[in-house]
Order: sequence, then structure tokens, then C-alpha cells
Amino acid sequence: MRSAEGRGLNAGGGSFGPTFGEELALLVGTLPAPIRAAIEALPDNLGDLLEIVLDLGREPEARFDGREVILAREPVSKADIEYVTGRLGDFGGDNRAGIARTLHRISAIRNREGEIVGLTCRVGRAVTGRVEIIRDIVVSGQSLLLLGKPGVGKTTMLREVARILADESRKRVVVVDTSNEIAGDGDIPHHGIGRARRMQVARPELQHSVMIEAVENHMPEVIVIDEIGTELEAAAARTIAERGVQLVGTAHGNTLDNLLVNPTLNDLLGGIQTVTLSDEEARRRGTQKSVLERKAPPTFDALVEIMDRHRVTVHMPLADVVDDALRGRPHPAQLREMRDGQGLTTRLVEPSPFDDRGSRELFEGEPSPFPGGRRSLSLASIPEGATGNTTSVFPYGVSRVYLEQAVRELKVPVRIQHHVDDADMVLTLKNYYRRRDSPLRTAEAEGIPISILRSNTVAQVRNFLSQLYSLEPVDPTDAALREARAGIEQARQGTSVELSPQNAYIRRLQHQLVEESELVARSTGREPRRRLRIYPSSQAS
Repeated sequence: MRSAEGRGLNAGGGSFGPTFGEELALLVGTLPAPIRAAIEALPDNLGDLLEIVLDLGREPEARFDGREVILAREPVSKADIEYVTGRLGDFGGDNRAGIARTLHRISAIRNREGEIVGLTCRVGRAVTGRVEIIRDIVVSGQSLLLLGKPGVGKTTMLREVARILADESRKRVVVVDTSNEIAGDGDIPHHGIGRARRMQVARPELQHSVMIEAVENHMPEVIVIDEIGTELEAAAARTIAERGVQLVGTAHGNTLDNLLVNPTLNDLLGGIQTVTLSDEEARRRGTQKSVLERKAPPTFDALVEIMDRHRVTVHMPLADVVDDALRGRPHPAQLREMRDGQGLTTRLVEPSPFDDRGSRELFEGEPSPFPGGRRSLSLASIPEGATGNTTSVFPYGVSRVYLEQAVRELKVPVRIQHHVDDADMVLTLKNYYRRRDSPLRTAEAEGIPISILRSNTVAQVRNFLSQLYSLEPVDPTDAALREARAGIEQARQGTSVELSPQNAYIRRLQHQLVEESELVARSTGREPRRRLRIYPSSQAS
């Protein structure tokens, strides 16, 4: 690696741009004097500062990885917010502004009248070393799609990809920068993208047209694009790939399976269609007559799921991976890990939801647990301790991750299928059912029951399975409030208590219980691990 993991691109003081400390000072300089002084007085190293939050009527906060620091006891006023916004550029249609030639992003929260009542000042930094884990794919000229949860570092990796291809591979690189997150605010792009050129997008809905314009007008060899999220953008990406241009981008979704069930974005994987085989072909394949197949070659050659800055899962060649997924067969992926002092390690894994990594290592010589090496269930196995007859469920539009979680929690015998023909029932949402997509028409034609959920949430899936297996419904809110009451009693004994992670709604209910008990609680951690810490009265101040 060329530099220490996690350091700024010119943390030691480069000759081609300001240091990270100088860029951070520009952000801090936009804040009101009391808040600015509080940040400068922090004893902590500001290198891990994530964001500064200013909400009207609330105490200003500095958020670090896994913790928050209250910057002042005086609530944020309208004058404070106006002070900050007066020192920034105009907010765009996505309610974001920035500071010229930096990667900092200031996002606004508005009330119903359009007035700004909150600001999230996110600290941006160019980091080197993040691409080393996939450098061989990047420099090979293959098109690459990055997936991962928010905050995992997709945009940071895109920025370094642009720099490596432009500076080291000497390619013509164009960055399509919709929200100025890749190359920063202002007319001059941030030095973090090297010699790559940057095209800004006037409004988010014009991103697809700027992508096409970049190819037609500027003769790039590589296009870098963040957040492909609409059907038009997916079509533009396919057009770019068909013209022989290397495409490196990110998309909404955490895993390959998220894209497979996303009717808007599965075109990036080649699109999915239901095909009716002849009797002879169905016998030859050993499948039913109606099967799912790709419509066209995938837009990308490889797909990378980013789990954290040290670990990724690589799916390639993507065409074979998608074909195997549609046929219910596991396609081994590469789990790559990069640790300081250990270098890069790579091993084959089989996708599985029951491993924290999202995959299970394949040991040499291990027999396949499925007849003939085939696998009929795509993501979930029968949980240990499950009883009763097994039900095969094909989720369409319903998150497989949520279904897997509910299956594990309830210990019910459910298989999650990739094919509607292999399912005993279909689980979908109201808006998908109204559209009468092909898999749902197939299910109705073959007499497969279709169950419809109101919303795509874990609670809805859990309640559905509880009714299906005549279980007592589980109310996570009651359990969380019981835990909060127990934590309050413990805090009254003089010990701070950290509760289990919960969503924002349940945390708000827990906060109300704590306030009624005349104690103090703070939310800590990052989603989805954000949780409450309750403090004793002696520590409340």
C-alpha cells in the first residue's frame, strides 16, 4: 500500500492541495464562535470526526465513530443557522451545499415553509489505500459496480479509483458528480480525484443525461458515477458500457440479491425475464418449464459488496454469477481482506445469511449439501430447532434480508427460493401486486398462493410468519420498553446502562421513559447499531 489506511490523501502536507487539517479548519470556520471554540478545545484527535449536527432548539453535537460530544449547553438558535448558511454557497435541489475545493458536505433540514431548521455538516476527506483491495480489477479495464450500506466508504473508494486510473494508468477519466460528493464543491475539483475531469449535474434528475453527454462530447475511457438509482440512469449506464467505456459506479443496495429483486435496477445485471422452455429442454435442464433468465449481458463485469474498509466480497464474472443465482445454484465469491502488516488475503466463500460476513467459507474437499451439487434455496437454510413442515417462499419486492431475520428469530421451517416455480407461496407488497409483474402472473397461473404485506419491514414479515405458523406475535416495542425500564432501575443505582440497538421510533419512546424518570439518556453509535445510553443522576450534568 502506498500510504497508511485511513490517512488523508495529503495528510502530511502535499504540494498539490491543502492538508486535511487545513480543509477541516475551513469547515470549522463556518460555525458560530462558541461552537467553533468548543470544537477547537476538544482533547480528542479530530481525524475521526464524522459530522457536526446543528438542530434548531437542540444542543449542537460533534459525532465521532461510535460516540457523540455535546459542544454547548446553549441550544442552537436561528441566528446560528443563518450564520452558517451565510458562509456557504447556495443549497441545490438536493438540499446540499459545500465549501469550494473541499469534500465537506452541508445538508439542510427544512420545515414546511422551506426555512432551514437543521444542518448536518459532514466532514469529507480523501483517503488513500482503500482501492488496494480491488486494484487488480480496477486497472484491468473491467466495469465495476460497488454496493454497500451508507457510510461504508463507497464514495471514498470511487474517488480513489478516479485518481488511480487518471494518474497512474494515464486514462481519460470523467467523473459525473451529481451532488459534488466525489470531487467537492466549487468549479475546481478536489485534488483527491487527481487529473480526472469532473462534470457537475445541475439537478439530480438530469444525472442520466449528463452521463450520456460525457460519452458523446468528451471521449472518456472511464466514467465514474455515484448512486445509480433510477431506470433512466440504469439505461444510461448500459449505453455507456455498450460503447466500450469502462464504467465504475455505485448503486442503491447492499448485496447482489438486493439488485436481483429490484425491478428498477436489475437491468444493471442484464434484466430478468420469465422464459417457458420446451418439454425436451426442461427435461435436459432438470427444471420446470417456466424459468427465470437474463435478458442481456450485465452492464458491469464485476460486483463488489463492501462490508467494511478491510473486507469486500467480489462477484465475477458477473454474467455467470447472475445465471447461477437465477437457477438456484450458489456461485462461489471471493472474500478479500486487507489487514495492516498482513497484506491481501483472498478465499472462496458461498453466500449465506448466517455468517456475520454474509458468506461461508468453502473448505477444500467439502461435499455440497445439495443433491448433485445444486442448491434449491438461495439464502436461508432451515434454522436449528425448527419444527413442522417446510414452506418454500419466493419473496418478490420483499427484502430477503428481512425475511431471513424473521426466519432466524422465530425458528420457523422456511426455505427462501429464487424461482417462483419452486415456491409453495409468494410473498410480495401491494404496489408490486398491482403491477402484475411476470412472476406474480406465473404464480397465479400455476395456482401458487400469493400473500401481500402492507410494507417492507421486519415487523410485517415477522407478523406474517407468526400467523402462518400460529405463533404468538412478537412485539419488539414492548421488549425494548421493558429493557429501558430495567435500565432506568439500574441507572438509579449509580451505573450507566447501554441498551440494545433500536430504530428511531423505539429510541424516541425509550427517551420519553427516561425523561419521565428524571434521568438523562443519549443516543450513541451509527445506524443500524444506534442505541441509548442511560446515565445516573450523578452523571447527568
